[in-house]
Amino acid sequence: MKSSRIHCGYLPLVDCAPLIIAKELTFAAEEGLDLQLMKQPSWSALRDRLAFGQIDFAHMLSPMPIAMSLGLGGVTTQVDALMVLSVNGTVIGVSADLERRMQATGWQNNFSSPEATSEALFSATTQPLRIGVPFPFSMHRMLLETWLSQAPRYSAEQIQIVTVPPPKMADAVCRGALDMFCVGEPWGTVAVQQSGAAMILPGSRIWEFAPEKVLGVRHQWATENSATCAAMIRAMSKAAQWLDQPENTPLAVSILARSQHLDLPEHAIDPALTQRLTTRLGQSPRQTDRFLRFYQGAANFPWLSQASWIAAFLSRWHGLDHAEAEATARACFRTDLYRDALTPLGVNLPLASQKPEGAQHQPSAIPSTMGEMILGPDGFFNGAVFDFPAQNPLKN
Repeated sequence: MKSSRIHCGYLPLVDCAPLIIAKELTFAAEEGLDLQLMKQPSWSALRDRLAFGQIDFAHMLSPMPIAMSLGLGGVTTQVDALMVLSVNGTVIGVSADLERRMQATGWQNNFSSPEATSEALFSATTQPLRIGVPFPFSMHRMLLETWLSQAPRYSAEQIQIVTVPPPKMADAVCRGALDMFCVGEPWGTVAVQQSGAAMILPGSRIWEFAPEKVLGVRHQWATENSATCAAMIRAMSKAAQWLDQPENTPLAVSILARSQHLDLPEHAIDPALTQRLTTRLGQSPRQTDRFLRFYQGAANFPWLSQASWIAAFLSRWHGLDHAEAEATARACFRTDLYRDALTPLGVNLPLASQKPEGAQHQPSAIPSTMGEMILGPDGFFNGAVFDFPAQNPLKN
């Protein structure tokens, strides 16, 4: 069988693992794909290369296809999200100096208390908090606003959002350019190891099932290359399923570390995949359940309700017509292509394409193509539920 050469851009994060595993364990080759992975220095570089057709597929922050389709932050380009590549996997950290000041308020870091942690943050400083995020249109920024805006002491003037590429986050903390950051692993771990930073919260404690990365492709290219897109979805699904089997974790760490794609040692990659994170130098790792998911609980399904949640933020931030932004967002998340690609494999798929976001606080069954499937908890820390008709994602 002749292979189709395809180029996929990515950033060196642990959650690009499905791409690396699909290539190294031949899931892509089995689907007739010669997968060429192209490391990018920043999300803006990846965005531009996709927009101008220099890459075919992209490992993207979940809001990026929607933002590009809305013409935010660059050349307007209609981009589709074929599937979700990973759920959760982000950490929030602070500089060593800010952590000391937070502790002086009586706060103790248990890595799991959003309300107490935000209270300590605003009690520990009188100056605006300089917070690093990897990109303006990111789940990182949306999670931060979801969390911090609910604090009694919060005001918009108290935070200053700064864009910093993930590999440069630790250096920015070390230089004193940032007080705080929200970033995907391994760069939180690197900040702890190299700058003395402390992790104070996993993103999963704000939203238990946040779509973090998606597989993006230009809409026109997807229309012209539907068979290739279907093959890529199948390859990524197989890799994601393999990654979420605990017995494969040691080999996954080894593959990611020894491949040229990440160029990171095992001790930087291991915490996210084993879900055992060291929040501060010298402390024992903390078990952080559901820290990062690749497949379980329909993690790869591009829920239209998640697209609507993202659209609510983008329309508010940029003064867009909400109904138009939501329609664009829902068109980006291609449940149709995802179903078409995986139905022939007998993959269990949800019958619905949207759900109330934040309504599930324990594993529960929903109707599916094989009778039923189990979805895990997806609650927001403040008990908010985002349902239809569309609501304010910050309102509980």
